[in-house]
Amino acid sequence: MANLAYVNLWLRDFDEASRIERLERLLETVPASKTRPGFSSLVIRAVEPSLPPIAEYDLRSAPVSAAEIAAFAREHAHADAAYEVEAYRDLWVRDADTGRWNDQPQPIQISSYGLEYDDGIAVADSGNFQIDIGFEHYFTGHAGLLGTSGTRVLSSDHPAEQEFLAAMSLPENLRGYHERTRENIQRLMRWMTVVQTILPVERMRLWSEGEEDFEARLDEILAPR
Repeated sequence: MANLAYVNLWLRDFDEASRIERLERLLETVPASKTRPGFSSLVIRAVEPSLPPIAEYDLRSAPVSAAEIAAFAREHAHADAAYEVEAYRDLWVRDADTGRWNDQPQPIQISSYGLEYDDGIAVADSGNFQIDIGFEHYFTGHAGLLGTSGTRVLSSDHPAEQEFLAAMSLPENLRGYHERTRENIQRLMRWMTVVQTILPVERMRLWSEGEEDFEARLDEILAPR
């Protein structure tokens, strides 16, 4: 299973009275997909993650705005509630069958944690907001081929990985892989710059399930070659 990557945000002067307003402002910054705009779902949980949702909104037939998501959330405005919002934004993705790059919608999830949700553990560990930004390899690449600190995979017994490594042995393919991955990182960084301009971010953490230091890997890949 592919590893995921995340952004956690802790805000200054955060309280429940302003939480939904700040959630709305965060949602307004989401760089919406050209072909799948708007927000496609909202799940509301209470007390702790192990319990079933108390409300679910399937919005795929008519994606809604940030203001509409905020209105739904206000119907369940409690300090022990969590809101999970799904949307799509565009990233460059390589088609394994054709080797072509497509700028296509990929799901993201923005979660907002109440100060009393999960006894406050969620906010302490994951921030006031957590953004699931998608698969790690959209930003780091596969097989350690990009950057300098990753462990490069030079061979594999898996046919798909063998095909990928063979394709990346060609300099023009590897160059294109680096360029598209860099562009994905740049899109993420531009978004986070906007977020830090709009919201009073005290601390931001970028991390992933597979990288020891995800942010450092991004910096390596962005660095001039």
